Amino acid sequence: MHPRFTSLVLLTLLATPLVQATEKLSVTVSHELALARPSETITLPWSEVNLALPGALIQRIAVKDASGRVLPHQVTNIAPLAKDPKNIGVAYGELIFQYSFAAGEKLATFSVEKIDTLAPPFPTQASARLVPERLDDFAWENDKIGHRTYGPALAAPAAPGMSKEVLVSSGLDIWCKRVPYPIVDRWYNKGHDHYHKDEGEGMDMYNVGKSRGAGGTGIWDGHILYTSRNFSSAKVIANGPVRAIFELNYDSWDAGGIWVAEVKRFTVDAGHYFDRIDSTFTFTGPQQLTVAVGLNKTPADKGQNPTIDVIQDSANRSLIQWIEQSGNGAMGTAIVLPDSDGYAQDPLNHLILAQVSSGKPLRYYTGAGWIRAGEFSTGSDWKTHVAAEAIRASNPVRVVLAH
Repeated sequence: MHPRFTSLVLLTLLATPLVQATEKLSVTVSHELALARPSETITLPWSEVNLALPGALIQRIAVKDASGRVLPHQVTNIAPLAKDPKNIGVAYGELIFQYSFAAGEKLATFSVEKIDTLAPPFPTQASARLVPERLDDFAWENDKIGHRTYGPALAAPAAPGMSKEVLVSSGLDIWCKRVPYPIVDRWYNKGHDHYHKDEGEGMDMYNVGKSRGAGGTGIWDGHILYTSRNFSSAKVIANGPVRAIFELNYDSWDAGGIWVAEVKRFTVDAGHYFDRIDSTFTFTGPQQLTVAVGLNKTPADKGQNPTIDVIQDSANRSLIQWIEQSGNGAMGTAIVLPDSDGYAQDPLNHLILAQVSSGKPLRYYTGAGWIRAGEFSTGSDWKTHVAAEAIRASNPVRVVLAH
């Protein structure tokens, strides 16, 4: 499956009776692009793994590439606290691992095998959690970039005689990283203002306020952007080491006389500057509404005197910013919206637009990169990276299983 972008999974199981199943599942992954596909995320239904490897234990399997190298893997639950008392795999959803395709490499083979020893714990490269100790922030990160957004405690007014920060915003924040290891807990533990300075790990230098930040949504009527309040509840579905999945719920808000609610599902994969977001809006009345996904027009800290290049790349259905800053280093942000049908702006945001129906998810991808992370030197580098992500999103890998 594409790293942060959904793969088309073709399951071809050879007609072998279950009693003759071997202790190995063969996996072939292919695609048609000449582009490299770094950290491609591949997902297999656990039901098919269990069919090939009856009674397989998630702590006693290995995923290997063609050279026999063991790859980090993850097994998700179908539902939180799902049980599997008969050890037949009914509690599990997907087996997840990654492989980096070099440019021009269009096919790779893997095996999933039972092993006699315990599989090692793999380093966590994608994670997400609610941060109640910081006014209900929700924070997530991988080895490339970090993010957070704001919960109900931050939006609540201060109690009489008390002082607290108040911000009503469903915008998405960016934490720029220079290191591959997790920093969310380290930075929160240092204190709220400490990570506004780069001490070698990165920094929180992105401005959100009441804007959409980097990838927040709203309902657009052609003139006004109607946005929700802070998320009202959160649910973590999977939490690394390879992929984190979580949902944020936004209570109904008045979008020009139409009441709209939203659920955002985030898929965060290791090795990528972009997250996949599936936003489902529910409303009654019109058959469709126009959703806008935004990038803040003023994303830099005060005193940075930014020069912002904004690119509407309609060929790749993307909206791109490259932000030159006087002291914090240049930064890129972007949205890839495969079903986009135009662009707009309001006083706070540059916007990319798409039509949605009630109850039908809208898929988009949002990302950011920082010059100090060492992978982007210019705005041209960032634009090339965004275009490649958009192309890979539109051309998912194919997965074939055999046992």
